[in-house]
Amino acid sequence: MVVLGIDIGGTQVKAGMVDEGGAILASRTIPTPNDLESFLPALHDAIHWLLEATGHPAGVGVGCKGIINPDSTQVEILPGTLHFLEGLRLSDLVGLPADVPVFADNAARVALAGEMVWGVARGLQNALMLTLGMGVGGAVLANGQVLRGHTGVAGHLGHMTIEPDGPRCACGNRGCLETVFSARAIEGEAWAAVHRGCSSTLTQLFRDHPQLATCRTIFQAASEGDDLCQSIVSKAIGRLAAAIAGLLHVFDPELVILGGHVADAGADLMVPLQEEVWRRSRNLLGREVPLVEQQVADKSGIVGAAGLVMVPRS
Repeated sequence: MVVLGIDIGGTQVKAGMVDEGGAILASRTIPTPNDLESFLPALHDAIHWLLEATGHPAGVGVGCKGIINPDSTQVEILPGTLHFLEGLRLSDLVGLPADVPVFADNAARVALAGEMVWGVARGLQNALMLTLGMGVGGAVLANGQVLRGHTGVAGHLGHMTIEPDGPRCACGNRGCLETVFSARAIEGEAWAAVHRGCSSTLTQLFRDHPQLATCRTIFQAASEGDDLCQSIVSKAIGRLAAAIAGLLHVFDPELVILGGHVADAGADLMVPLQEEVWRRSRNLLGREVPLVEQQVADKSGIVGAAGLVMVPRS
């Protein structure tokens, strides 16, 4: 069986045909158009090219930012450059015959779907997914079902309040997890320190252009002994650990999956994070819940989207 996976992002739209083993057979990437009139023909051209290359898919999975109604595939809320998709059904935009099923969901649930079909969540009943990037996305597998809640917004773990009087979040709240642990949060703190002229290798390297100090650069400098970066990283990891420990007590998962480009820090993130999470949670839980990196390491989002078609359904 071959399925079509589509990832709709703010800068790129990626589509590809994926086989039953999770391998991408063919793919196309296009810059994200600015309006619906440009979006539709560009998407249809990419899909048509894929159909000619591999044949008709058994189903379509679409991952998209924002709040997506998985029952209707309608885009409920989508701020930013893709706002023109609000109120539309993604299944209508694909342009394939009605007998080809189309499934859609937001990016974090798509990532979880990929892990449920091909990754570390295969066969599990309870798992948490956190995607750590410029923001923090989340998804929850509870008793074998992806948690959606009353209005479909369940699982937005990045918007848990960590600091009641913390930084203002784009969602309107203060002190959300993604305001204290995300690439933007970590980079923002480092940039401010460089701007102040604090003693650090970052200041030596990026004094004139602090915005060039990336999250990965900060983790690397911390691992090499830079005091400022160690302080920034340690504080951010402590906040993330506190959030995950709280989630463990709420959901009691079999494991926690971490994805996104911040998780590319590998052991520099995973080792201290795991230790702190266990310290905060093992007494009540009576066990040490594993934190693992995302196994379906497909940065395109195509494979995860395809997983929406193949994920087990009750």
